[in-house]
Amino acid sequence: MAVEKNIDIGFSPVLSAKPRVLILGTMPSVKSLEEQQYYGHPRNAFWWVMSQVCGFPNDLAYEEKVEQVKSAGVTIWDVAHSCHRPGSLDSNIDQSTLKANDIVGLLRQYPAIELIVFNGQAAAKLFRKFIGDLVDTKQIVLPSTSPANAAMAREEKLEKWSILKDYL
Repeated sequence: MAVEKNIDIGFSPVLSAKPRVLILGTMPSVKSLEEQQYYGHPRNAFWWVMSQVCGFPNDLAYEEKVEQVKSAGVTIWDVAHSCHRPGSLDSNIDQSTLKANDIVGLLRQYPAIELIVFNGQAAAKLFRKFIGDLVDTKQIVLPSTSPANAAMAREEKLEKWSILKDYL
């Protein structure tokens, strides 16, 4: 008898009206899914980094942070639309269950997106596997803002992520 796998479903994109940068993660964490917020884990450095890069206070409510990044020309999404992943580690994603988001369609709809930023190596690897060469938009891999990437201090992450200022 086959064991039924719980499939998590990610979020719709946080879509800027005039996107220039697309930030792609892998799949929302368990905490993010519970909170119904991108990067919802309190130890994830993403919103702190974006507040520094985009110049807004980090203590804003989630909805206000979302509006700030959107007004800066940033769209946020994940490579995975849905998948089975016990826990929150990207290494636990069951790739045989992964359904990718229509990133190619998004890029066709918004040709002004000039840069795809991967929030960590895992997002870049999933993108290459499930979307691959269908996209010729410039791509960079930045350090994961996840608390699982504890080897790098958040100030170091900010230093790397500051390259976004050139596109905003």
